[in-house]
Amino acid sequence: MKVFHNKSQLSKIIDGFKAKNRAIGFVPTMGALHEGHLSLVEKALSENNVAVVSVFVNPTQFDNQEDLVKYPRTLEADVALLKTVSDDKIIVYAPTVDDIYGDDVKSQSFKFDGLENEMEGAFRDGHFDGVGTIVKRLFEIIKPNRAYFGEKDFQQLQIIKKLVELNHMPVKVIGCPIHRADDGLAMSSRNTRLTENHRKVAPFIYETLKSAKIKFGTKSAKNVTEWVEKQFKKQPLLELEYFIIADTDTLKPVKRKSTKKTYRAFIAAYAGDIRLIDNIALN
Repeated sequence: MKVFHNKSQLSKIIDGFKAKNRAIGFVPTMGALHEGHLSLVEKALSENNVAVVSVFVNPTQFDNQEDLVKYPRTLEADVALLKTVSDDKIIVYAPTVDDIYGDDVKSQSFKFDGLENEMEGAFRDGHFDGVGTIVKRLFEIIKPNRAYFGEKDFQQLQIIKKLVELNHMPVKVIGCPIHRADDGLAMSSRNTRLTENHRKVAPFIYETLKSAKIKFGTKSAKNVTEWVEKQFKKQPLLELEYFIIADTDTLKPVKRKSTKKTYRAFIAAYAGDIRLIDNIALN
């Protein structure tokens, strides 16, 4: 398996693929890979000749610098895990911060038709500027035909689709279902940092989402939200940051349900100092 740390070396390989009309699937990650990432890579390989997996902890999308410092960096283990999928059809791009940003480690400023102001955007200052900056840069370097993102970060998925649309980038962005542990917890690199007690109660997040989906069939968004908030008050090991039912397209909170629109429920909660997010389609 080839691992590149330098974009100029990677670009020579990419140009060779392009010259032979070989389709490139791209899976951007921040490393600490798990089964959820592998499912994206497998999907990429099923639809393309080769998969490029980036492993890069992007400093510009962290509003909490302590979280950036603590984020797990496990490149050797990540490469070993990817080899279990394929040793010859996967290329790893693990750049340094300098290789991506040079001496100017800062985000561009983006407007995503208001998508950036909802939910995560309201709670994580500058987060989506950082996401837009790194994804746009990676798309320019890797030139993929298709790029694969998990729906756990559904708002991010919608924003990246908007990024591609607004910048007329020749890449198809594909959302993939949330990969879950057997107990329902959404797969996340952060899960490895949970204490034993927090790991035991974390599936409560998904259980609550499933119950909220059922209730949304007969109750208003306001009533469902109030019910979720009450449930979390009964769970002392988890602190609810937000629960929002939003329009799938605009991500704006629902005020009155419409049979002509689709909705998702989004949640963010703290298990100790570990922030977990999840979501579920409601209709």
